Amino acid sequence: MSNDFYKQSIIPCEGIIVKICRAYSDTQEDYEDYFQEVCLQIWKSKDNFRGQSAWSTWVYRLALNVCLTLIKKKKKAQHVSEIPITGDENESAFFSDESLNFLYAAIKKLSEIDRAIILLYLEEKSYKEIAEITGATANNIGVRINRIKERLKKLLDGKIN
Repeated sequence: MSNDFYKQSIIPCEGIIVKICRAYSDTQEDYEDYFQEVCLQIWKSKDNFRGQSAWSTWVYRLALNVCLTLIKKKKKAQHVSEIPITGDENESAFFSDESLNFLYAAIKKLSEIDRAIILLYLEEKSYKEIAEITGATANNIGVRINRIKERLKKLLDGKIN
């Protein structure tokens, strides 16, 4: 990967990549692996970008797909080996701000698609953009976001485990 490509195409979207990788990884090691794999896939797939959406939207979709694929591979490997893989609660403490750690812990309790939707919402994407990325309708996204926010509120208030 050229230094110019990294500076011009990866660094402007680094916040998006970090948020997605943190939301879908359980340990710092997983996070670093996911981040590296996302960057590699962006570089490998850059010629597939057709300009039908913003670069950041395309990166978001690619990062989300890479993380979901890595999770599936990890689950498959775990199932095959039948060795339980559990992360220590302290391993998910990626941020020095404790409230961010609580938020990410709550987000990780959501389904994979709900995680994707709420991360896009937190990125201040419009319902239309979220629908485009996830393949849902804008109306469905609005309903889901309200339900997700309610679930997160209950999780953060300690009413749900």
